[in-house]
Amino acid sequence: MAWHAVQYKAGQGSRALANLENQSIRCFHPEISVERVISRKQAVRSEPLFPGFIFIQMDQDDPSWKKLHSTRGVLRVLSFGGKPGVIPDEVIDYIADTLETVQSAGGLRKAEPVRTQAGPFKGLEAIFHSYDGEERAIVLISFMKSQRSG
Repeated sequence: MAWHAVQYKAGQGSRALANLENQSIRCFHPEISVERVISRKQAVRSEPLFPGFIFIQMDQDDPSWKKLHSTRGVLRVLSFGGKPGVIPDEVIDYIADTLETVQSAGGLRKAEPVRTQAGPFKGLEAIFHSYDGEERAIVLISFMKSQRSG
C-alpha cells in the first residue's frame, strides 16, 4: 500500500480525518505544539504539521478511491498528471520519527542549524526559519512533484 496526500477543505481537517477513518482508511495527520501570542498572552496550541493535508495509505485498486471525492471535508487527492502522487514509506516514517525527536527536545529555535542524519533526506543541511505550516506544505508538494517526474 502506498501513501498519498489528501487536501481537505479550509477549516475541515478534523471532519475530513474522522470521515476518512470511518471508511477504515489508514490516516496520518501529524501535529506539532506551537507557541503563539494570543491577546497578549503566550499560549501553546497544537497545529497540523502540514496544514490542509492528511496522508492516507491505500492500494491503487482499492474501491474506496471513488468515495474519496465525496467524503465530507475532503477537497481532493493531490495528483500529478492525473495520477495520485505517491509518498514513499520512508518519508512518512521519517516525518513521524523526526517529529517525535524534535518534540521531546523542546522544538527548534529560529536560525538554529539542522542536519538530517538519516532517512530519505540524509545529509541535507538547513537553517531553521519558522514553524510556518504553509511553507512546510509547499516543500512537501515540491518534493512529491520531483519524485513523480524523476
